[in-house]
Amino acid sequence: MLVDVNATPAYAYSGGRPFDPSRPVVVFIHGAEHDHSVWALQSRYLAHHGFAVLAPDLPGHGRSGGAAIGSVEALADWLLALLDAAGVARASLVGHSMGSLVALEAAARAPQRIERVAMVAVAYPMRVSDALLEAARDDEPSALDMINFWSHSTINARPGAPGPGFSIFVQNRRLMERQRPGVLLTDFTACNAYRGGLDAADALACPSLFVLAQRDSMTAPRQARELLERCRARAAAAGLPAPGVVEIADCGHSIMSERPDLLLAALRDFLAAPLPAANPAGRG
Repeated sequence: MLVDVNATPAYAYSGGRPFDPSRPVVVFIHGAEHDHSVWALQSRYLAHHGFAVLAPDLPGHGRSGGAAIGSVEALADWLLALLDAAGVARASLVGHSMGSLVALEAAARAPQRIERVAMVAVAYPMRVSDALLEAARDDEPSALDMINFWSHSTINARPGAPGPGFSIFVQNRRLMERQRPGVLLTDFTACNAYRGGLDAADALACPSLFVLAQRDSMTAPRQARELLERCRARAAAAGLPAPGVVEIADCGHSIMSERPDLLLAALRDFLAAPLPAANPAGRG
């Protein structure tokens, strides 16, 4: 579906069902140099099991118009504007990598609108090496090679994605190649510059989930430790459930393709848990 956000068309996948904002809404936010298609299994399953799903292409990515947005804070504002445009009063957010920072920032900026936030392959700070930033600026194909290699624990097909000739490694590379020139550098610059993560954690008013990959070379689980501890402290002070933590073994940064079934199970359990009565965004 197309939604007009700030006078610019944005594409959002609704999981193969008409979008109905009266149902519990889940919004999936992709990471750098990706688009909505990385959430194929998770978004479609939830759309067919009681949820209304929005998996947008961020501005300048995939089928969405406009230029890529250069800061996490501005992306969070755009995401909230998307909710307005789609007629969504409250939603749960699921973000991957850069998208996890966008989800966290949006939840902090609009606590009355966000019911839950799941951060997949998150790190804070999400620093990008000088060498990778330089490659993204001057030699994008080399940057894509590095990212693709570091994003997977193996280049072989997984049991969760069988089929002769199938390669999640090649599939991810082709997805990144479809994005517009310059988007990668904009995305990485936004990740590298974001400094609001701990303040956002201090402002969370909803349950949170961390889904981490044991063999993630892009955002290693240890790089989420400080943010996790801050979310734990906030939850204890606010009377919220302690953040959930799911660490997936034998998996790299591209959790959605390497371990799609395990990610779906973690999200399904998280979204099914009752909201605390003290949560100002709670339903009923």
